[in-house]
Amino acid sequence: MSSGIPRTIPLRNDLAGEEPYGAPQLDVPVCLNVNENPYEPSPEVIESIVRHVREIAPTLNRYPDREHTALREALCTYLARETAVELEPEQVWAANGSNEIMLQIFQAFGGPGRTALGFAPTYSMYPEYARDTFTEWTTVERADDFSIDIEAGIAAIERIKPAIVLITSPNNPTGTPIDVADIARIAAACQNIEVSGAHEGAHPMVIVDEAYAEFRREGAASAHTLIKEYDNIAVSRTLSKAFAYAGARVGYIAANRGAIDALRIVRMPYHLSALTQAAALAALEHTDEQLSQVEHLRATRDQTAAWLSEQVYHNEKLIVADSDSNFIMFGRFLNRHLVFEKLVERGVLIREVGPEGFMRVCMGTDEEMEAFRTALTQVLDELNASGL
Repeated sequence: MSSGIPRTIPLRNDLAGEEPYGAPQLDVPVCLNVNENPYEPSPEVIESIVRHVREIAPTLNRYPDREHTALREALCTYLARETAVELEPEQVWAANGSNEIMLQIFQAFGGPGRTALGFAPTYSMYPEYARDTFTEWTTVERADDFSIDIEAGIAAIERIKPAIVLITSPNNPTGTPIDVADIARIAAACQNIEVSGAHEGAHPMVIVDEAYAEFRREGAASAHTLIKEYDNIAVSRTLSKAFAYAGARVGYIAANRGAIDALRIVRMPYHLSALTQAAALAALEHTDEQLSQVEHLRATRDQTAAWLSEQVYHNEKLIVADSDSNFIMFGRFLNRHLVFEKLVERGVLIREVGPEGFMRVCMGTDEEMEAFRTALTQVLDELNASGL
């Protein structure tokens, strides 16, 4: 059984020994472990949130708009600006963070007798969505530079015939992007495959997780540009990262109308509260303010990557994964938990995640990044001197 759950509680057998997901939450001055935007909403955005909530407050005795029509229209407007792709509101769906979006995907397209395929290392919640929906989870290993071997991926898809193919771009935890042309190759291949365990004629859904897409390099296209051409592509995003709205819990997905209707079948009644919808609309009314620090965070990422690549551990420079996100994965350490603990002792929290020996740091304010560099320098000096 999981810790704290007595045997008298009829926990599902497959959940025995499992622990709740979550990054460490420690009371330290510098938290750079969960890929948040470190810059708080502007006073103008805060005032807009208050105004929107005040407007809907008298209606809180009633259920919210279960189709969140106004929010879907606002998201279409934003995506047209950010990706140059025009979508109808019926092609967009929102939920409580992209986590709920992903769970709805597994509920709608996964299930017993079906398989979801990803490219490892990748987001550690994917196998948990699979577990919770009784979907088989399998992965294709990424190349040494953490890119996807497209031919190997297509070969695995042809062999396994999964219901869901998950592509994360930029990838978490590595930050690696994938070119839209390569996503199109995978989507095209999937259209020639029938899903194992599904009705005749069903093709794999290609889910592109673009949670960190706003941090991608200038000129890189979004997978939204493929939606009109491939009816088996869906693209998920969130307001948590670039929009500095992690506490609001708003994620969304764009696809053809049929795929969105499939998600509507499995959504909980009135799943998106009136307060959440109001807060999301306030943020989207102030897109410029909410995204105002994205360019600076991109620059901080590139500067930090360059600095990390010059740091020496055991007479070798650190390995730094190329990143198009607001975080960087680096290593390889003999004992990454020791590095983690020594950084925490100095008031800096980052994440032990990814392949063995690697760690991930997300971009903070200039002051936070200076604290990180100072702390890591001290830790590396200590480890190099002791041989640990």
